[in-house]
Amino acid sequence: MSIITLTTDYGLKDHFVGALKGKLLSEFREATIIDISHNIDAFNVAEAAYIIGASYSSFPKGTVHLIGVDIELNNENQHIAMQWNDHYFICADNGILSMLTQKIVPQKLVAITIHDRLPNDATDMDVFVKVSCHLAKGGLLNVIGKEIKTIKEVTELQAVVNENQIKGYVTYIDHFGNVVTNISKKMFLETAKSRPYELKFKRQIIKTILPKYSDIGISEKYPLKYYEGQKLAIFNEAGFLEIAIFRSNPDTVGSATSLLGLSYRDVVTIEFGN
Repeated sequence: MSIITLTTDYGLKDHFVGALKGKLLSEFREATIIDISHNIDAFNVAEAAYIIGASYSSFPKGTVHLIGVDIELNNENQHIAMQWNDHYFICADNGILSMLTQKIVPQKLVAITIHDRLPNDATDMDVFVKVSCHLAKGGLLNVIGKEIKTIKEVTELQAVVNENQIKGYVTYIDHFGNVVTNISKKMFLETAKSRPYELKFKRQIIKTILPKYSDIGISEKYPLKYYEGQKLAIFNEAGFLEIAIFRSNPDTVGSATSLLGLSYRDVVTIEFGN
């Protein structure tokens, strides 16, 4: 089975997603095409990196992941393809892959060089379609690109770690209004070293990161419904710190964004005691 996943900021109102799938099937009829998300905020590379990072490992090795966010070829953004953890990723060199890999060296990385082999009216997405299908058919990266060693890094939103503090940022807000930061569980454990800590944001403090949402129910005297609307923090399935409202519903109970005032790029810190 040859799988190609799609992650874009195209939305579903227009024809773009359907046309993209048509081009892929025209190039490679046997491909299995899976939508990850088409609701990435426009040009939001941090959100795209989080969504890909949270989902790619659910697919079999050898899967090709086409990332259609901020893909226009220009002097600042070349087109690249990467083999990493036995998966393939095609996108623009706009910081997405550096946030995804977090300084872990890829197996192979190339700058795509097939643009002059396509018709003059070929779009940037046509290039990605051609490369995705080539790789899904078992083709080699060397055929479609020139090997490179470095990719663009996005430094402004990177989590910063020192001995007594981790400073991170909100990088994603999910369907429930839960807020995801770029502070990883690995980062937390390596820095905490069993010390007490406080999670701080927007003049709010959380002193315990729970194993799961329902662990907020600390008293047997009260049903879980009693705790609805209370703030909590967990490390989510993707391994990143998430701030949430228990049984959040943006339309009724409220959410971490509406009740705690958290939004994209807001600072979240974890401070450690001695």
